[in-house]
Amino acid sequence: MVDLAMLYSVAARHHGLDRNPVIVIPGLLGSRLRDPASMRIVWGAFDGNAADPATMDGARLVALPFTDMTTPGAGVTPDGVLDRIRIRVAGIPITLQAYAEILNTLGVGGYRDEALGLAGQIDYGSDHFTCFQFAYDWRQDNVVNARNLLAFMREKRAYVQAEYARRHGVRDAPVKFDIVAHSMGGIVARYAMLYGGADLPEDGSLPPVTWEGAEYMGRLIQVGTPNGGSLDGFRVLVDGRDFGTPIVPRYTPSILGTFPSLYQLLPRHRARPVVLAGSPDTALDLHDPAVWQRMGWGLAAPGIEADLATLMPGVPAAADRRRFALVLQARLLHRARAFAAAMDRQVAQPPGTELMLVAGDAIQTTERMIANPETGRVTPWRTAAGDGTVLRDSVLLDFRQGQEDRAPFVNSPMGFRRALFLPREHLDITRDATFRNNILFWLLEEPRQTMPGINPTSPPPVDRAGRRGYQARTSSQVL
Repeated sequence: MVDLAMLYSVAARHHGLDRNPVIVIPGLLGSRLRDPASMRIVWGAFDGNAADPATMDGARLVALPFTDMTTPGAGVTPDGVLDRIRIRVAGIPITLQAYAEILNTLGVGGYRDEALGLAGQIDYGSDHFTCFQFAYDWRQDNVVNARNLLAFMREKRAYVQAEYARRHGVRDAPVKFDIVAHSMGGIVARYAMLYGGADLPEDGSLPPVTWEGAEYMGRLIQVGTPNGGSLDGFRVLVDGRDFGTPIVPRYTPSILGTFPSLYQLLPRHRARPVVLAGSPDTALDLHDPAVWQRMGWGLAAPGIEADLATLMPGVPAAADRRRFALVLQARLLHRARAFAAAMDRQVAQPPGTELMLVAGDAIQTTERMIANPETGRVTPWRTAAGDGTVLRDSVLLDFRQGQEDRAPFVNSPMGFRRALFLPREHLDITRDATFRNNILFWLLEEPRQTMPGINPTSPPPVDRAGRRGYQARTSSQVL
């Protein structure tokens, strides 16, 4: 096997101002969550010390508010990316390499991670960090997460610019970041790219494409991102999430039904993701609140009165609690429909910003489910190529998804430049040697889009002092 450190040694040693720093964005469940009031870990501790959703206080910490009332869950904040997950099985500590594989790969390319350096896990000496982790509250609306990402990029750009000025005398350098985003993190980044911090209009219209976030992005690399939605998100809203281990507790549909992000992962109606049993030509609109109430899904399910009483202790009447639950579900579904429409808009990437995709395509992944109209129960019915969680078509946002008569060419509105397909499972993609090789090539060696006055296929110009770079850029130190 080729030694990547040797293969990219020359590029990894180049730390000029013409090399973009990197931001790593995890997917759903990929950031630790903490309650700042009690300092309890809400998600991300797997040793029995995290908030237990089976208890009243734990459930209220994990869930988001049903009403405008102040609840503990509303104050929960992100507390770092889960690069490594440490759990105990029968008293034996085990470490799972969650996002550590991405950070290890970037380390081969000479990127220095800010979080690891500040935590004292790695001594980088006086070197400036070139890799940042964006932790976010993955329960929240992805528009909110995109707005926070924009603020994060502004903060880190100012930090990098200050280092350039201090070390090289270059002020107001036009810093851009290359972003490596896994799963839902790619959706957060792409919304920020298109719309910056703009909200979805309340009248249902589309927000204007401003490319505000693209100003900060050189390359956005989406890894296993469900651009067209995922039935896995739908399934957990209906059935809850059981991780299959006593170490991680079960999360009920009543808790998960308060998370706006999960509704924004619902597949599009054009893909016909759920059909009625006995009437396979009838596809259900997963963004329609009336469908959820009729089928008894999620917060509209019968028999969840005890859960709702736990989550809304300030609402004494059961009928009022159910009404609040249905109002919340309808609001989140309507917003998810608007979010999907905004993400499905036909665009062409602006000069200087490129979109690259990585997808799994060798594992049979649920493409269509069938719903029992009497019980509301949903079961897998048909599969297609994917990574076990996200369909290949969804990563591509291919409008042919779910069509019986497919045209021969991909029909995607995203304007992506590259796509890499790997025979890997959703969380294993980043461990693949081909993934690591291509990511390093895309970040370090592949020529960039032509920028005004710059030809990326030619060597940087030499200034009078014999230094290579654009706008007095140097390559003398790790940045």
